Amino acid sequence: MTHRIILFRGMNTGGVRAAVSDLRTMAADMGLGNPRTLLASGNLVVESGKATAALEYDIEAAMEKTFGLKVAAMVRTPDQWANLVAANPFSDEAAEHPSRMVAMVMKDGIKAGALEVCRQLAAGGERVEAVGDVLYFWFPSGQGESGIFKKATPRLIGLGTGRNWNTVLKLADMVGLKA
Repeated sequence: MTHRIILFRGMNTGGVRAAVSDLRTMAADMGLGNPRTLLASGNLVVESGKATAALEYDIEAAMEKTFGLKVAAMVRTPDQWANLVAANPFSDEAAEHPSRMVAMVMKDGIKAGALEVCRQLAAGGERVEAVGDVLYFWFPSGQGESGIFKKATPRLIGLGTGRNWNTVLKLADMVGLKA
């Protein structure tokens, strides 16, 4: 068994609620080892030998059965997470202001044309790059007022979930990575 990082899309926003203690209990009831959460925003780390796609399916089914929630889950291995960290095209900016750097992990890849859409919406020094199945965003003024953040919907870019760089690094630490 090895670690798996599980990211839930939209957890504890817009009425989608599940207490972190209940998430840990659900994971333990599924037979997943050492369930741990980070913050109350949909971050779960477990130990499992399951393939990522199979675990995504099982977690999503358990979320619906346990909480009545249809929530997308994105599962990544420590190696995949290490690659996500290493590929950050905005590493200098992330080191200076980690809360303004966001990595968006996509469930089924980045939609064709998504990078161009995001770049057209960018303003005030905002930047976006795509590496593999991750969109990396630099929001120099924060993401709260960003046109990208407000308008780049799943219909335009694909289904994903973003984490600021502080959270990315904390998740790396939780699975034993030196980021």
